[in-house]
Amino acid sequence: MIRRLCCLQSATPSVPVSSPSITKKKPLVFLGAPQVSTIVLDALLNASASPHSTFEVAAVVTQPAARRARGKKLSLSPLATHALDRGFSSDLIFTPERAGDDTFLSNLKALHPHLCITAAYGNILPTKFLDIPSFGTVNIHPSLLPLYRGAAPVQRALQDGVKETGVSLAFTVRALDAGPIIATETVEVDDQIKAPDLLELLFHKGSKLLIGELPSILDGSAIVKAQSQDHSKATLAPKINPDESWLSFDQEASVLHNKVRAFSGWPGTRARVLVIEKNGQQKTLEIKIITTQVRSHVSAQFDEADDVAFVDGALVFPCGRGTALEVLEVQLPGKKAVNAAAFWNGLRGQKLKKL
Repeated sequence: MIRRLCCLQSATPSVPVSSPSITKKKPLVFLGAPQVSTIVLDALLNASASPHSTFEVAAVVTQPAARRARGKKLSLSPLATHALDRGFSSDLIFTPERAGDDTFLSNLKALHPHLCITAAYGNILPTKFLDIPSFGTVNIHPSLLPLYRGAAPVQRALQDGVKETGVSLAFTVRALDAGPIIATETVEVDDQIKAPDLLELLFHKGSKLLIGELPSILDGSAIVKAQSQDHSKATLAPKINPDESWLSFDQEASVLHNKVRAFSGWPGTRARVLVIEKNGQQKTLEIKIITTQVRSHVSAQFDEADDVAFVDGALVFPCGRGTALEVLEVQLPGKKAVNAAAFWNGLRGQKLKKL
């Protein structure tokens, strides 16, 4: 079943959206959902507003409204909200449950799109969808394909501790992220950058690739020059399961640090620690680990092997193979994130041990 948004438009639209029936510009359809998708939509709307532009964004396709907040109220996807803020007509924002819904496909065909563009849409595109746009569908994928095909390329790359990644602009085929590559850009990965920041950076760069390549895509030359992927070198980036968020301090500190960066934002990383009160009583405490770094040297600062020390403003956890992890920010359930010093002071002399 296809649903269209029934929302008021912004009182002061910044980018007017014309109907494809009264313009000679080539109609494009953009598909996305999360906040990073708005980066690409902005790039397309801004470029289409140029007097020399040969295309327009004829429609936006996104995920249906969902219960996202604690209050369980239905909320539009970040892309839908942003499109409305940019002055996009609510009649041209589609929210199908599935991209293969017949009613949705009928509406899509009526737009006669030259091209469909996806950026973190999160929905499988069937063949009957891919057959509609004249010049195909292209996807902005935040990895250097064929590496990290799948739902969580940035998170899995950071989890693996890569020093280099990038973004790919590729044609969409039925196989997962396996289409011919139009263009790529490589990015060096800082060992402190977290997944949300890297994802945003890659979609900014992917947007520039897209705008630069649109002329060749729309004149048909891009499909000729596009390079087939070497499928033998493909690696997968499966969706993250919340159960993966637990940290085990038996692993090396670098492995844990990479996991904290990778899972930053969602689902985050958690650990259980043991608090020993002054009277000897013990209690288990669950904490969310927000920010870490690998300690460059490990001195004899632990009275026992499982002790957690407070050194130079950080909680220092002994880890596998004689390594140590500095925890700089933590969060208790239902509380705000605090730095390690505030957390340590809150213990009031109680001992802390890893579990």
